[in-house]
Amino acid sequence: MDASWFEPVRAYCERTDAGFWAEPVNALTNAAFLLAAGLAVRRARGDGPVLALAAVVFVVGLGSFLFHTLANRWSMLADVIPIAVFIYGYFALAMIRFFGLRPLVATAVTLAFAAFSLGLTPGLDTLTGRSVAGLTNGSIDYVPAILALFGVGLALLPRAPGTARSVLVTAGIFLVSLTFRTVDVASCGSLPLGTHFLWHVLNAAVLYRLLVAAAEFKA
Repeated sequence: MDASWFEPVRAYCERTDAGFWAEPVNALTNAAFLLAAGLAVRRARGDGPVLALAAVVFVVGLGSFLFHTLANRWSMLADVIPIAVFIYGYFALAMIRFFGLRPLVATAVTLAFAAFSLGLTPGLDTLTGRSVAGLTNGSIDYVPAILALFGVGLALLPRAPGTARSVLVTAGIFLVSLTFRTVDVASCGSLPLGTHFLWHVLNAAVLYRLLVAAAEFKA
């Protein structure tokens, strides 16, 4: 493997050196994802797609733990790839389960959503002439997911008000969670610990609530 894959990455306030335990709170709060996955499995009641996504949530916790301990380029991929798998996997499940789309149609819609998500940051960079990811501490990459949650929740209101309200509340929690992720670096001066650990805790709640909403959905 190219040596550049092992180059250290310092992305959050808590990390002050390249040591394995330089981010103990950021690292250990990934247990919230493992807990969320375990609780979701209990609520899934044998629901195959939900169980599969619960397994992805478990991997999210492991991948994030690797990144907040090893803190290099390859472990960063171990962090972000499982999150992307969950986002697009859940979006596809929502299209099929919540809106009754056929799998091929749901796949096409999911691919369109993925194209929008992947193109948003470079598009904004081109329009503004600045690195939007740098300005937002990388949080801009999650804006499409928030928009999707609010969109799904609003579209579901006439069809399944209970599920819709749950998704909208979850979207609100995700917005708060993303805010903590965004301000982490900016808060270093006053909060040496940073705020990224709150992204872990709240985001674990977000993923759990989404899995429960899918498992308990009734049109």
